[in-house]
Amino acid sequence: MSMPRWPQRCAAGFLLVCAALVACSDPASKGQEVRVAVASNFTPALTDLAKRFEQQNGVKVVIVSGSTGKLYAQIKNGAPFDVYLAADELRPQALEQEGEIVPDSRFTYAVGKLVLWSPMEGYVEANGEPILPRDCKYFAIANPKLAPYGRAAQEVLEARGMWESLSDRFVRGENVGQVFQFVDSQNAELGFVAYAQVKRPGQEIAGSFWLVPQELYSPIEQQAVLLTETAAALSFVEYLRSESAREVLGGYGYGAADGKS
Repeated sequence: MSMPRWPQRCAAGFLLVCAALVACSDPASKGQEVRVAVASNFTPALTDLAKRFEQQNGVKVVIVSGSTGKLYAQIKNGAPFDVYLAADELRPQALEQEGEIVPDSRFTYAVGKLVLWSPMEGYVEANGEPILPRDCKYFAIANPKLAPYGRAAQEVLEARGMWESLSDRFVRGENVGQVFQFVDSQNAELGFVAYAQVKRPGQEIAGSFWLVPQELYSPIEQQAVLLTETAAALSFVEYLRSESAREVLGGYGYGAADGKS
């Protein structure tokens, strides 16, 4: 189900506020840090972005990764994060409705893509036919109740009429990061992971994969919210929305919020 989008005038207003505050307080942000709670699929890209941001701004980025659901629960219990980068739009919207964020700060920072992947060459058919090789014993998938990529994987398998028949082969991870570890270590022959976990800028993808057509699952709109209004946090959010950050994300296989690849 498509969720309400951030009104353009609110977005424009928030950007103007961010720009003004960052411009006025940039010297004060030097030497500070920003604590970012991030969905596990986005951790590699965020690590790259954080290095670039730190070099440009002198602000340290402290990264805490985990499942979107678990991070949401930590925020509700008072975890001291400044920015929350979720793998969906549901939890950021819930935090907004619950009054837990800086007003009008919710936005889509990336659109995720689902991929069926194995580190073994030729194991996964590039067109997804069939999804499962006959000799596959263990199929890794993220918990659909906690992880947006798990929900997307369930939608794909349900559309193919395979969800129930494959349930005895599932190896479930708390988040898509654990799913990647299961498959990468070959404790499972293949699994549904985030495209960004196997794609790196300028590198070939190891193993074999099926990039799942996006019409087979609900859009994975990864949204961010600002939890504190410090100069460091405002500066980081502004950077995340920049054109240079968008270019980095494209190299990791994320789609842009405006629908561009």
